[in-house]
Amino acid sequence: MANKDLVTREVSYQGRGCMLKAFVVEPVATGPRAAVIVVQEWWGLNEHIRDVARRLGREGYFAIAPDLYSRQGHQVATEPNLAEQLMGGLKKEDGIADLQTTVEWLRAQKPTQSARIGITGFCMGGSYAMGLPCETREIAAAAPFYGEIPPDDRLKNLGCPIFYAYGENDGWIQRIDVDRLASALTKFDKQGEVKTYPGCSHGFFNDTRQDVHRPAEAKDAWERTLKLFAANLKR
Repeated sequence: MANKDLVTREVSYQGRGCMLKAFVVEPVATGPRAAVIVVQEWWGLNEHIRDVARRLGREGYFAIAPDLYSRQGHQVATEPNLAEQLMGGLKKEDGIADLQTTVEWLRAQKPTQSARIGITGFCMGGSYAMGLPCETREIAAAAPFYGEIPPDDRLKNLGCPIFYAYGENDGWIQRIDVDRLASALTKFDKQGEVKTYPGCSHGFFNDTRQDVHRPAEAKDAWERTLKLFAANLKR
């Protein structure tokens, strides 16, 4: 399906535990290009996450949003009880494995065989966007939004520059862990920026949730994300 200068499609590929599905966006122009993995919130692979992938496509990236609930029947939640149930049913090691499979799938595609790969994610997806670069050297830049912070024994393995976005009123992610991340970047000599947005709550980037969305802060975080990707993904 073409949308101005974009082509969008649904793809499937074999994962460790099941057949994975994903939403792919790529510019119409041919040739190699950098890739970005977009990792869902606890709601699932919904329209908001697809829209984030389309935004990255418009920036010239090959964007892929894998469905991390593929093992649970590709469900998408609209209310917190189901979202909590789905997130709780996804083992972290399975989520990481499915993202590693996604990297392998990208490496098998002609436009991204030799591409630099970035990752971004939000809420639950922010945790995976923070964790995956500690597990593999395939990730060249990571922009986690309000995700869980790995312990220091994993942070010391962080393999790429990061931009981490956090709202000071976040009720899920503890400020002490965010401060620990900032300290770890210095302690382990890692490149990165940790940005705390005053007055913002968990989910402030999500423009489909008017109860928490903060347009100015979301715009700033997105611009910093694009700056990170432009510096580290584009040759």
